[in-house]
Amino acid sequence: MVEVLNRRGFLKASTAFATGAAAGFSCIELASAAPIEIPTIDRLSLRVLIDSAHDQFLKPSTVRGVVHQPPGNGRGSDYRKVLHNQWGLSLFVESQRADESRTILLDFGYSPDALLNNIEILKVDPTKIDALIVSHGHHDHYGGLTGFLDSYRDKLAPDVKLYADGEDNFCHRVSPSGVQGQFTDFGQLDRRELAARRITTVLCETPTVVAGHAFTTGQIKRSSIERILPNTFVERGSKDGLGCGASHYSPPELQGKILPDEHVHEHATCFNIKDKGLVVISSCGHVGIVNSVRQAQEVSGVKKVHAIVGGFHLGPAPKEYLSQVVAEIGKLEPDVVIPMHCSGLNFALEAQAQMPAGILVPTTGSRLTFGA
Repeated sequence: MVEVLNRRGFLKASTAFATGAAAGFSCIELASAAPIEIPTIDRLSLRVLIDSAHDQFLKPSTVRGVVHQPPGNGRGSDYRKVLHNQWGLSLFVESQRADESRTILLDFGYSPDALLNNIEILKVDPTKIDALIVSHGHHDHYGGLTGFLDSYRDKLAPDVKLYADGEDNFCHRVSPSGVQGQFTDFGQLDRRELAARRITTVLCETPTVVAGHAFTTGQIKRSSIERILPNTFVERGSKDGLGCGASHYSPPELQGKILPDEHVHEHATCFNIKDKGLVVISSCGHVGIVNSVRQAQEVSGVKKVHAIVGGFHLGPAPKEYLSQVVAEIGKLEPDVVIPMHCSGLNFALEAQAQMPAGILVPTTGSRLTFGA
């Protein structure tokens, strides 16, 4: 069931959907505009399928009720195979409520070879997946998706869906090349490839319940001291079904200019754990990790934050700004902060300095259990 609260720009999105449908893209759905009821679960497990590093010397630990089980040497039954690390993120998410279980695959890493390799070694079961979520339209988060579907689509439920925040996920993106005014291609999520693999994408710009256990934040308000740090640029418009629907944007946005990416399409995935509070998973946090958590609190009506997890995009942050953001995270009073991916070593060190009892740094292959 998909439910959404107070859809921003519903008419714009409806127009974009109609345009896509006219072009033959029936693989897009708009979520319902009905208010949502935030689900409460008993237990949550995150298996880190892809992150940028693997540390085989990590020891099992428990931090404020969160159990961390590292993967050891990262090898499966075949000693010639080992976990692959890469710039990207993918999480295999399992939740439990009484005797009801759900499984979500959140993001897909940079490339399918790493994702498929790690699925095999970690022995997770993709056939259990009830839903797919992409956090935002960056290649290091969706790059492994089509390759994963090529291997597993026929083993997934026929009606399994991909949840994305908005149309902007399909825009073409480029990265600064290091030479003034020049860019390198950073690809784009191709809805034609998803349609060919019988995947419907649900655009949910406002809060959406996923698989009955999780909820997404929808578009994240920007109310904190945080600012978007230098990253990608975006090119809006579509041609031959590739790109983001033109009717979704204003004329100035469609003049062929490459514009700084404001990441309006990024959302966080959240769970409300009984007697613990919120687990907020920010895969990259371009719009600000504090903003993301505040949005989850507002959407859910739950103030208590049990854990803040994922990429916070503070690797390139200047020291003074980083210290300020970590202080703002501290004001949210989370039990545990779990940095991954683009958070950066400097973030982990600063967080450990300011919140020494509540930091847990996992690795590729780690299993994190909440509400155990």
